[in-house]
Amino acid sequence: MVVDKQTAKIICTTLSNGKRHDFRLLKESNVRCKKETLVIVDTGYQGLQKLHAYTQLPKKKTRRNPLTCNDKKNNRELASKRVLNENVIGKLKRFKIIADRYRNRRKRFALRFNLIAAIYNLEIENRTGF
Repeated sequence: MVVDKQTAKIICTTLSNGKRHDFRLLKESNVRCKKETLVIVDTGYQGLQKLHAYTQLPKKKTRRNPLTCNDKKNNRELASKRVLNENVIGKLKRFKIIADRYRNRRKRFALRFNLIAAIYNLEIENRTGF
């Protein structure tokens, strides 16, 4: 899910059936960003900086290389910027389509999810006037 930071609207959604890694889903979806667009992602998108140069992702610690205080500070700043995405996901979960197990036809899941995203965008537009 791609969320605009200024308006908090959902720009793009991509779905797949089964367990699929987020980065693989992103690569297969052919969603591309402009070169000057800042992309802030979580650690599930390691390697995205090779595809998109203007990417910020948190640094992971290893046994040999623990995080420094500066790395921890940078990770906290990125998390505070990413909190908008997590809040949007939380608001979508009140529709229960992604919070609970989906028991209807898989074929229509993407359609229904996109309709819920449109309802969310409409609600945001009515509330903020964007």
